[in-house]
Amino acid sequence: MNQAQGAQLQTDLAQAALCDALRQGILRDGQFVSMPQLVDLIGYPLAAVREAVKYASAQGLLTTVPKRGVQVMEARPETIRACLDFRMVLDQEGARRRIAKGALSGLDDLRQQHQDMLAAAGASDSDAQPPRAIAVDLSLHDYLSDGLENEQLARVYGANRMRIAIIQNARPFLQVRIVSAMEEHLAIIDALEQGDAEAAVQAISTHCAQTLRWWGVA
Repeated sequence: MNQAQGAQLQTDLAQAALCDALRQGILRDGQFVSMPQLVDLIGYPLAAVREAVKYASAQGLLTTVPKRGVQVMEARPETIRACLDFRMVLDQEGARRRIAKGALSGLDDLRQQHQDMLAAAGASDSDAQPPRAIAVDLSLHDYLSDGLENEQLARVYGANRMRIAIIQNARPFLQVRIVSAMEEHLAIIDALEQGDAEAAVQAISTHCAQTLRWWGVA
């Protein structure tokens, strides 16, 4: 591996580590962090971390603040509404395309995952922990985004998913929301199984509206 390839590998690894820190809530919405602090946190050289910050800034995840370092995206009401609206529109189009092409394999597994999570969340000794619930939640959104079959849309969908992860860490799932979210997802799965694009679009819209209410920005 030559020097240029080594530098690029370091940059790629730093980007992945930075995204993991944002996804896991190690870096939280609105938080300020200096570049030296970020180097210590990410564990990669300054040059690689700077490139990672440029990448994250271009995705709307961070903002560089002169003399202060960087600030994590703030989960403001207008940002939450914009991110959820963006996801809703692409989810709806993914559903339409899957139904139009009959590309609906995998729904049985998705249904089972959601039913299991719904049962766990409804149990008195619930083990429906937020990380597990988020993973199940993402499984359907990933399924819908994969239905777009468009690399450019997939990239912007992925960046928006990171923004939503920051928001979710600011307003984590509670048991009552896990129950309602799984029910909303099951309604989407029902519409997909029935090949009813109109019902799927409406169910996705309802899910978005309920999520906005949960986050207090409807």
